[in-house]
Amino acid sequence: MHLLSIQSLSDEQIAGLLERGAEFAADRRAGAGRLADRTVFNCFYENSTRTAMSFAQAAARLGAQAITLSVEHSSVKKGETLADTARTLGAMGPDALVLRHRDNGAAEQVSLLAGCPVINAGDGTNEHPTQALLDALTLIQHFGSLEGRTIAIVGDVRHSRVARSNALLLPRLGARVRLAGPPALMPDGAETIAIDEAIAGADAVMMLRVQRERMERELGDAPGEYLRLYGLTRERLALAAPDAVVLHPGPMNRGVEIADEAADLAGRSLILRQVANGVAIRMAVLEMLVRQP
Repeated sequence: MHLLSIQSLSDEQIAGLLERGAEFAADRRAGAGRLADRTVFNCFYENSTRTAMSFAQAAARLGAQAITLSVEHSSVKKGETLADTARTLGAMGPDALVLRHRDNGAAEQVSLLAGCPVINAGDGTNEHPTQALLDALTLIQHFGSLEGRTIAIVGDVRHSRVARSNALLLPRLGARVRLAGPPALMPDGAETIAIDEAIAGADAVMMLRVQRERMERELGDAPGEYLRLYGLTRERLALAAPDAVVLHPGPMNRGVEIADEAADLAGRSLILRQVANGVAIRMAVLEMLVRQP
């Protein structure tokens, strides 16, 4: 079994991962030794802090050895293809392979060649399933249930694999999802909704980073302009439900898509809890895939 997308998970598997993730989040010692003598390869072709470190931490807490491929110093720099890298790593016999790659569909390609469970840690602009799972866990911890809750996901939706995975997962848990962003940063054919309209009355607001590295041309926004027009400020957050919470998958561009007073709002910012839950959910995912019969 692989974890390539949210759609590859059944409702029962999602419930099981969220339940197990909650157990790991509540007890740092839970799961100790569950994956003793197992090996996890972490292969990150794109920069990462939260996802890379949390997968390594998750493996360590379960007793597995996490080995990181330094792509910058690997045969990739000599022209080795992704397919050949997948075959090479698979021949070494890892128990799981975690992949982040700039190309859509890369994780699926590797899953056909590696001979072990493959976890998609983000493929291009396609999906990031473990991020959506940790976001769901964070929201469930806060609200108890997502049934009837409204989640606004705002910002660079066009390039966001996080937005796509959340848009697939959260409605399956009973939430309503509103997607909004600058017109140039919305997917082709997507319904356009004003930022303020998306946030109005929402129970949670998830802001997305402007992924300038994926853009063919600059937005042309002057310093402070994006925040004024599209970012989350204290004034814009006031449009949401009175106790609405703030999320962000990171890394944050402070002063661009989110103001400091929104990112650090005591009691309502769940951003650091998302980070903590990243370890717990990835422990649940590794346990499910590596310990399968």
